[in-house]
Amino acid sequence: MSATYIQALKPNVTQHEALRTFSGAGISTLYWRMRSGPLRRIAEVYVPYWLYRVQYNMGRAAHTSLFAIDAVNGSLDLFTFPRVPAASDLVSIHTRNRIAPSLPRAGAEEALRQKVLRVIFQQGFFKVRDLNLEIAPEPLELHMPYWLGFYGNVTLRCRVLNAVRRRMEGAKASALFESWLAA
Repeated sequence: MSATYIQALKPNVTQHEALRTFSGAGISTLYWRMRSGPLRRIAEVYVPYWLYRVQYNMGRAAHTSLFAIDAVNGSLDLFTFPRVPAASDLVSIHTRNRIAPSLPRAGAEEALRQKVLRVIFQQGFFKVRDLNLEIAPEPLELHMPYWLGFYGNVTLRCRVLNAVRRRMEGAKASALFESWLAA
């Protein structure tokens, strides 16, 4: 894969902080080391996300939210934004460590619809009447930064740190990155 320029959300985790997180003394880190082997390397990777404006009614109130869904397979957690990210929230990066979008727009919208419905129902199932989601794409493709920690002796395993939310991701994210690396 050749290096290209991408627009990415500014990361909240530096390389030093990511290394400290992956090599820390916490219970989950010790579990990873015992299960997979020692930390071998870390790398920053960018995942493409598509931004959508979603309008719906809850109770008698109209709501509008901006959601971003990953453009790879729609399996990662949604990002919610109060407004379209401004230029000051983004950085232009020249990198090879990016996953190419592979989810068709129609598939992204259907996955987004299902995930947004879950979010709405969690806010109050009984408030939902005549739910009509209006989903409109925003003209911004942005990339989200993630740190990958590679553990192992014989077989490398991947642990994922979300560089925006400053939290470890679960099995879905690890599977996405491991399949991308294997391809």
